[in-house]
Amino acid sequence: MDFKNFSMPYSINPDYSKKAAYFSMEFAIDQALKIYSGGLGFLAGSHMKSAYNLKQDLVGIGILWKFGYYDQARNHDQTLQPTWTRKMYSFLEDTGIKFQIDIHSAPVWVKVYYLAPEIFHTAPMFFLSTDVPENDHISKTICHRLYDANESTKIAQYILLGKGGAKLLDMMNFDRDVYHLNEAHGLPAAFYLLKKFGGDLAKVKEKLVFTTHTPEEAGNEKHNIFMCHDMSYFSGLSIEEVKTIEGVEDDRFNHSLCALRMARIANGVSQLHGVVSRAMWSKYPRICEIKAITNAQEYKYWADKPLYQSKDEDDATWFDFRKKDLKKRFFKIVADQTGNLFDPNVFTIVWARRFAGYKRADLLLHDKERFERLLNNPKYPVQIIWAGKPYPMDYAAISTFNSLVEESKNYKNMAVLTGYELALSKSMKQGSDLWLNNPRVPREASGTSGMSAAMNGSVNLSTDDGWIPEFAKHGENAFVVPKADYDNMSVYDQDNYDLNKLYEILENEIIPMYYDRPDDWRQVQQTAMDDVKVAFNSDRMADEYYKQIYNN
Repeated sequence: MDFKNFSMPYSINPDYSKKAAYFSMEFAIDQALKIYSGGLGFLAGSHMKSAYNLKQDLVGIGILWKFGYYDQARNHDQTLQPTWTRKMYSFLEDTGIKFQIDIHSAPVWVKVYYLAPEIFHTAPMFFLSTDVPENDHISKTICHRLYDANESTKIAQYILLGKGGAKLLDMMNFDRDVYHLNEAHGLPAAFYLLKKFGGDLAKVKEKLVFTTHTPEEAGNEKHNIFMCHDMSYFSGLSIEEVKTIEGVEDDRFNHSLCALRMARIANGVSQLHGVVSRAMWSKYPRICEIKAITNAQEYKYWADKPLYQSKDEDDATWFDFRKKDLKKRFFKIVADQTGNLFDPNVFTIVWARRFAGYKRADLLLHDKERFERLLNNPKYPVQIIWAGKPYPMDYAAISTFNSLVEESKNYKNMAVLTGYELALSKSMKQGSDLWLNNPRVPREASGTSGMSAAMNGSVNLSTDDGWIPEFAKHGENAFVVPKADYDNMSVYDQDNYDLNKLYEILENEIIPMYYDRPDDWRQVQQTAMDDVKVAFNSDRMADEYYKQIYNN
């Protein structure tokens, strides 16, 4: 293939002929390609698969992380040990393209690899690497660790993604009408375009669209503007020119705010998040319109097809047998990691996602007496499993993970797993009866794990946040903590309220239904499977991006 004159390797559906490039720091495509950390990657991976399904004129641009995010291992006492192992990918094709971009006022070589659509059934994808002999050691390390803790390295990674990705498109003579930033990490692409267009911001706006994933302003990244300037983030623009665009007087450069001012249109990732984002940014003038396109997951990849088939044929016996078999398969992983032998006949709760404070992984344990009663109830036995990767420098989240590990040593029906990547994620969703999701409202922009759980007959129990208000019908396809006046509650009061409601729903509704009314429980499972299949399939999402954002 002639990458210097690249063309789309498949026939384009005329409904999706707008030429787009999708910039993301991470993509969860397949277990074999470990270039992701969590939800943002899961979303981006599903988007690439759906772009392929629909034959959209879209390419993905990311970074080839030499060591990935990290490998989640254990210390001798079972606590978390982050390790970094070099990754090798024989299925990526060397494009032969090498070029230089300025990072920290010095030229850095960038090498480009290609993932062909037929490998994992995705849109064409390009991955950037600075780990080449021509670079010095510091420059090589830019692409080593996803979300590196060092601030200057992190900014360099953003420059690599944004400026490097935009220059790659020029190097390939591959013109794009739309530059889609999945989060603000790729914002240097906008400044690259601004320089390319001779400072004409209107031309940049024509091409740039932006997806924000953060529901509170404090969570949006800010860095010292002088540091960003010295790092060559702005492609030669002066600090005064940048401040004119961004519009903030202090010296903290707000990446998301700047993206909202340089893009022609943006979107939140659930309907609720759209409302929250518009309210949050409304105090700033000159921001673009913020729409809402709810996140989704690819049905073809995530859903267990025999489970759907048994549901569609109204074969309750086969349905229950299949679900039990999926639980057995999952419990082999549990036994292998922890030595605990779980019973497929026992009601199984799973909490699995990125460990972060607002997601409250250990909320159920805030009432130890109630937790003990839950796990030691002879009439209604329960098994509970946690998994997820804390950020390796988030010591509070690591402490939460480790405290759960220590607690699990007291129970034969509690387990904490490591290695929460695509394969384990899929197995957990297939092998769980209940998918527990309890973030503080309104901190969760979307949350996608519950979607793919529902595709596998795992019922959601959740606080009313993110995508849940669009999906959940309490007692019919999910169970939801009723909203309280969270705005006027302290964090302590909010946690106590949600904790008590979660236990009430578990003790009085969910677990008795599972054991005493299995037909009703199966109906909830199957209603969820029906309700999630189309509305929260990423094919719908990828279609909406074209209709509401790209073609707008």
